[in-house]
Amino acid sequence: MCKPEWRRARVQAQRLADLARLRRVRDRIDREYAQPLNVEALAHEVNMSAGHLSRQFRAAYGESPYAYLMTRRIERAAALLRRGDLSVTEVCFEVGCASLGTFTTRFT
Repeated sequence: MCKPEWRRARVQAQRLADLARLRRVRDRIDREYAQPLNVEALAHEVNMSAGHLSRQFRAAYGESPYAYLMTRRIERAAALLRRGDLSVTEVCFEVGCASLGTFTTRFT
């Protein structure tokens, strides 16, 4: 293998490693959407800076980690509200929103 091929192989290996780390972040958000999560902690878990994680996550999934988290929360809230056995306030806290005001702003 000549040097340009080594470089391409290293770049490809790094991309695959980054995708695996992004998948771990996405899976954690999917599992723990109701918990307080922040980009810095998620980035630290996968040995990336918060800025790098945000850029790579957006490139891979089309939205920032925070936007992805809020999308998961809103989807879950919609399902709980359709079920009809919880009040709006209960749903708000069930999906991890800290205040009813923030929840209604995000939900509408």
